[in-house]
Amino acid sequence: MEQVKTIFLLTLLTVLFVFIGFSFGGTNGMLIAFLIAGGMNFYAYYYSDKHVLKHYNATPIEDTRHPIYRITQNLVNKAGLPMPKVYVIPDHTPNAFATGRNHENAAVAVTMGLYEMLNEQELEGVIAHELSHIKHYDILIGTIAAVFAGAIAMIANMMQFSAIFGGNNRQGVHPAVMILMAILLPLAASIIQMTVSRNREFMADEGAARMTKNPAGLQSALAKLDNYARRGHQINNATEQTAHMFIINPFSGLKSNFGNLFRTHPTTEDRIARLEELKHEIQ
Repeated sequence: MEQVKTIFLLTLLTVLFVFIGFSFGGTNGMLIAFLIAGGMNFYAYYYSDKHVLKHYNATPIEDTRHPIYRITQNLVNKAGLPMPKVYVIPDHTPNAFATGRNHENAAVAVTMGLYEMLNEQELEGVIAHELSHIKHYDILIGTIAAVFAGAIAMIANMMQFSAIFGGNNRQGVHPAVMILMAILLPLAASIIQMTVSRNREFMADEGAARMTKNPAGLQSALAKLDNYARRGHQINNATEQTAHMFIINPFSGLKSNFGNLFRTHPTTEDRIARLEELKHEIQ
């Protein structure tokens, strides 16, 4: 089922991307956009995990006695997953993410701040959340969605520039229409990306609660991380393109005028409330 959802998302974003190419450059533009989409899919599938780990200066934890490694190993045994690579990020802002294209090529990364702030039950909840993402192929879906959304925004900016300054327009599209498309299409791509991301966070929270049999651990961790983020602290080198990967959005302390429309994550209050509903069922 998860593979079907991945294919659907890829198809939807590819069609949107190719449509922009056709509007901008006719048949040739459509072909070029399709080839670019294929190249982006290939890169996102095979290399995005290495890129993001390097970006955040993550280093592998090789000591099997390290608490993060030990907790991860215990949880993968419960979940029936292969042992992922475990990394630590040298940053004192508490957060974590998972990456990797499948179960056999996965990684969990936590910041030093997360390790320093949370107790063992809270760490277990956070790591179980990331393992749930891996189990359901969420990281691959989210990464591809982010790559496409960024590429669509880039091409849309080119369309807007061309419409304003009278560039090449093989389809004879009115400049005003091109400007409107340049505004609306990236919005559509972003809304698709954010909607997928929010749903996946709820699913990963539930998966973590069932894996640990202890929703309270994740509830407590989410509350601590959200309170810290609201003070405006951000991870070094944090980018909007990778914000959806973290258990708490690194930019959640910034105010937004668009409410929930462009949230990469559900509100922490909603996440904690859903976990509360699960307590009676699990216990």
